[in-house]
Amino acid sequence: DCLKSISCLCYLSNLSMFFFFTGINKGSKGRRLQCLIWLHFIPACILPEAHYHNSLRYKRGWMWNQFFLLEEYTGNDNQYVGKLHSNMDRGDGNVKYILTGEGVGSLFLIDENSGDIHATKRLDREERAIYTLHATVVDKRTNETLEADTEFNIKIHDINDNEPKFSKDLYFASVPEMSDVGTSVIQVTATDADDQTYGNSAKLVYSILQGQPYFSVDSDNGTIRTALPNMDRETKENYQVVIQAKDMAGQMGGLSGTTTVSITLSDENDSPPRFANHTFRLSTLESAEVGAAIGRIKANDADVGRNAEMQYSIVDRDGQDMFTIISDQNTQEGVIRVKKQLDYEKQRTYSFKVEVTNTYLDPRFMYSPNPPFKDDAMVRVTIEDVDEPPVFSRNPYIIEVHEDTAAGSFVGVVSARDPDADNNSVKYSIDRHTDLERLFNIDSVNGTITTLKGLDREMSKWHNISVVATEISNPRQTTRVPVFIKVLDVNDNAPEFAMYYETFVCENVQSGQLIQTISAVDTDEPLVGHKFVFSISSSNPNFTIVDNEDNTARILTRRAGFSRREMNTYLLPVVISDNDYPIQSSTSTLTVNVCACDSRGNMQSCNTEALLSAGLSTGALVAILLCVIILLMIVVLFAALRRQQRKKEPLIISKEDVRDNVVSYNDEGGGEEDTQAFDIGTLRNPEVMDANKLRRDIIPEMLFPFQRTSPIKDNADVREFIHGRLHENDSDPTAPPYDSLATYAYEGSGSLAESLSSLESGCVEGDQEYDYLSNWGPPFKKLADMYIGKDTARET
Repeated sequence: DCLKSISCLCYLSNLSMFFFFTGINKGSKGRRLQCLIWLHFIPACILPEAHYHNSLRYKRGWMWNQFFLLEEYTGNDNQYVGKLHSNMDRGDGNVKYILTGEGVGSLFLIDENSGDIHATKRLDREERAIYTLHATVVDKRTNETLEADTEFNIKIHDINDNEPKFSKDLYFASVPEMSDVGTSVIQVTATDADDQTYGNSAKLVYSILQGQPYFSVDSDNGTIRTALPNMDRETKENYQVVIQAKDMAGQMGGLSGTTTVSITLSDENDSPPRFANHTFRLSTLESAEVGAAIGRIKANDADVGRNAEMQYSIVDRDGQDMFTIISDQNTQEGVIRVKKQLDYEKQRTYSFKVEVTNTYLDPRFMYSPNPPFKDDAMVRVTIEDVDEPPVFSRNPYIIEVHEDTAAGSFVGVVSARDPDADNNSVKYSIDRHTDLERLFNIDSVNGTITTLKGLDREMSKWHNISVVATEISNPRQTTRVPVFIKVLDVNDNAPEFAMYYETFVCENVQSGQLIQTISAVDTDEPLVGHKFVFSISSSNPNFTIVDNEDNTARILTRRAGFSRREMNTYLLPVVISDNDYPIQSSTSTLTVNVCACDSRGNMQSCNTEALLSAGLSTGALVAILLCVIILLMIVVLFAALRRQQRKKEPLIISKEDVRDNVVSYNDEGGGEEDTQAFDIGTLRNPEVMDANKLRRDIIPEMLFPFQRTSPIKDNADVREFIHGRLHENDSDPTAPPYDSLATYAYEGSGSLAESLSSLESGCVEGDQEYDYLSNWGPPFKKLADMYIGKDTARET
């Protein structure tokens, strides 16, 4: 044991000398390596003997737990990591060290005899900071495991090989203008890939390289703050600030990184609106419509966006009455519009004050020592004259007139004048497109409206016409106005039934039973409403009427029991009167049918035919039908025989006799006698005429004993024949009402009727007077009755 202890001490003393010189040569890295190797080898010196031999009480004899290795090794040889050693190793070469885990074989190699571990590649802690490996010790001869598999770590020690980096190369930020000193703008943060827990390699310090004296930065957290008071956006809006982050706590030799922050001063409403000119001159025509824009004024505001929005207002009463001003949201101009109709003849110029303020005010700046936070300007508007059309005194006109007013009656008056200084004369007219029936007329000079026809309220309650006023000196200047003429009601219509009533009364009806409720309507409209009075003749034995006092009435039976056999229909005249002035009344007839009803009063039948057929048997009805058919056949046979007999009476005996038809023309020549178509065959066969036939179209001559003597002495035979025929036909009441058998071909020159030609007759029927026909005797009595009666009817 003493020898073992002495060996360890000697070995440790040699190592200490080695580390001393290594520390001198390699500085801090050498000193760190010295400490690590001390920690690595000290356990081997102080472990008891039991760790080198197997015993009943086994203790693990590993001489390591964790290795440390510097990153970024720059040597040419493999970098020595450390040594694995077990107290089971007697140094006779029978122990074999086996290494497994991450990177074994490619990154880490172990000497299986000595247990030395080397790194074959350059390691980067930022890629991986720790490696976990497993070690096992076996006997080479028996392949028996001497030390169980045990885990250990190789930790990579950091060196300052990474500079700080910002997440962005360029940041954007904004801060309100006029902000207080120290107002936070933005925080920029850099990161360092070096170990945060070891040394100062990742300890950063922030500083500002560009942007002073306007901004500052917090050296610990990178927060940028304002450094000057009252920074004005209107003076300078954008700033470029460069921030540096340096590791090693900012000491010399540390690594650094930079970023740029673009800072914009956001606008605050710290600038009031101002007019560049405090006087604006505008002009407009007096004919400008209400709401029309006549000009724009503009104030300037150094602010932007919402803070530059302005509102304008007119502060003078003179301007407020005639004009209004609104703000154009796009251009921030004040648009002046006409509020009331302008009149050059009344006022030619207007002057008023316009005030402008910001829409959104910031109370922090409203009471600043600067001038008031608003501005005003004077606006002068000049009115220009135009030739205006006539102006009516009212628009529209509403006139009332009673119906049934006679044509030419006064309706109302319209009045218009020329508003210009010349005051030209005006004439009036009615637009006939609005008065197609030509009911009204207007005096072109004084505008008096009168009726051309009578008005009927029941046809139209309102008449809407347009009256046009035109300047006489300039007909292009016209104005029209609507005239509403209301036709007032006059009680000129009588009331009548409101509807057609289908009324019936049962045969078994009792006295005083209701059979119908009637009502009335009146096209008139009295002021106090309709009040109708119903009545029937008090002497009517069948029915009576009771007025309900609500413009309806009840029809009641006056007696019990009605019979369809006696009378199946009753006509009941009902007199209906109104209460207006003058009172109008009418008589409407109510038709009451007598019907058969059941015990409950429900109608069953109202036909009289059903009553008749109800008392006859079927055989009787068949017999009656056969009799009717036989009678019809007899009548048809008789008519056929009569037609056959008429065909057997020839008017022309000889085949050579040709029936001459003379066509009569109404136009006669000068000095000719009138002619009529006649049948000469009748003259040649006088036997076929019956001597006792009487005409039916004239009154027999016995009532008119007037005789006419022909002045012609010649042709006595023809004259006598015609005279005889004339006598027969005039006195024949059974003669047909046409002259086919009473056609005369001979008149003679002495006719009392003279010429019957249409020549020299009046052109208009109304010009003819037919009273002279009554003086021509019986032959013209029928003609006189027709024409004189027609004239009388037309005059009526």
